[in-house]
Amino acid sequence: MSDSGVLNDIGYLACCRDEGDQSDVQSLTGAAISWKDGTFDFVGPAGDLPEATATRAQYSAGGNAVFPGLVDCHTHLGFGGWRADEFRMRIEGRSYLEIAAEGGGIRKTMAQTRGASEEELRDHCEKYLALYVRQGVTAVECKSGYGLSLEEELKLLRVYRDIGQKTPIEVVSTLLAAHVVPDPDKCNENCYIQMICDDLLPEVARQGLAEFNDVFVEEGAFSKENARKILRAGSDLGLRPKLHVDQLQDGGGAELAAEVNAVSADHLEYTSADGIRAMESAGVTAVCLPFASLHLNQPPMKTRAFMSAGVRVAVATDFNPGSAPCNDLPLAMMLACTMSRMTPAEALKGATLYAARAIGRDQLYGSIENGKRANFIEVTVEDVDHWMYHFQANSCLATWIEGRQIFRASPQAR
Repeated sequence: MSDSGVLNDIGYLACCRDEGDQSDVQSLTGAAISWKDGTFDFVGPAGDLPEATATRAQYSAGGNAVFPGLVDCHTHLGFGGWRADEFRMRIEGRSYLEIAAEGGGIRKTMAQTRGASEEELRDHCEKYLALYVRQGVTAVECKSGYGLSLEEELKLLRVYRDIGQKTPIEVVSTLLAAHVVPDPDKCNENCYIQMICDDLLPEVARQGLAEFNDVFVEEGAFSKENARKILRAGSDLGLRPKLHVDQLQDGGGAELAAEVNAVSADHLEYTSADGIRAMESAGVTAVCLPFASLHLNQPPMKTRAFMSAGVRVAVATDFNPGSAPCNDLPLAMMLACTMSRMTPAEALKGATLYAARAIGRDQLYGSIENGKRANFIEVTVEDVDHWMYHFQANSCLATWIEGRQIFRASPQAR
C-alpha cells in the first residue's frame, strides 16, 4: 500500500489542532484529507482537493467519522502476572495501601515480572499492542517499574526497545524505577535512590533505552524531596521528568511537577487549586486516568478545574495489573466524560493532541493538519458526541499510521 493517498467521503472530521480551548476540535463535514510520503498535505472540504492529488491512491471513508490516531500516554505495558485477588479485596473494603503493606500491590507484580523471561514479556506486550491497533491507538507510552533493580529495569526497557522495532505503533519508553522501594529490609530508600542515580540512570542514558524519568510520589512510595533528587539526576542525563502525583492525597506533587518542568503530571485526583495554578504557569500537561479512579474507588480527577485554569488535560488508560487492568483507550475516554465531566470533544483532544504533548510528540502527530504524520482512524459513528454517548466496543473501522492502513475491521467482526 502506498504511503501517499487521498481519503474522501468523510462524514465528520475532527482535526484537534492546538488552537482554541480543549473543546475546539475544528470539526468539518463533507471533508477530505490527503497525504504524501506519510505526511498530511491537505485537510479541508472535499470540493477543495488540489488537482495534483488525483493521481494518488484513492480511498473512501464511506461517510464515517475520521479522527486523529489515538495516543495512550500513560501505560505500564510490560508486566508478569495479574492481581485479580486484589480487585475482590478492594470490593470487600480493603484499601490500596493496606493491600500493599501486606505484600500485595506493586511488589507482588515485581516478583511476577522478575520471574518472566524477556521473550514472555515481549509476547505479552505484543498481544496488547495488537489490541491497541484495533482500537485506533497509534502511539503508546510504556513505563518500566516492575523490575525495581538495575538488571530487571534494563530488561523491561530492552523489551520496549525490541517491540518498538517490530510494531508500526510508536512505542515511547519511560523509566519508572522509582515506583516503590523493592525490599526496604535489604536496601532502604536512600540505598535504592543511590542505585537509581549512580548506576541505573547513567546506564539507561548510555544505551538510549528511555526518554523520560518518572517517580511515584505518594505515601508508601517516594517523598517530594527524594523525587526531586531522582528527577534532577535524570534531567542531568537528558531524561525528561514525569510524575505520578496526588493520587491518594494532596502531597504537593503538582507543585513539584511545575518546579522540575515535568512534561506531564498524572493522576491528580487530590490536587489543590495552588497546584493547578502552578502547573498552568509551568505548562505541565495533566493526565486523567479514569480506570485507576474507578478500580480504587477514588474521587475522579476534577478535570474542569484544570481546564478552566488553562491546563491541557490528556486522557490515558494507566494500563497495569493492579489499579487499571484495562487497555481500552476509547472506554477510558468515555469514563473521562462520565466520571470527570469532560465533554466528548475535550476527551478526544485529550487522547490525541494533548496525549501526544504528554510524551513530547505533539509537533509530530496528534492532530490532522498539514505537515504532521498521517496518523488517523475511521470510526463508524456520526460524530464525537455520538461516539462517547453510544459507546460500543470495536467502533474503529480502520487505523492508519504514516499514511499506511495497518488495520481494517472485517465485515464479520462488525
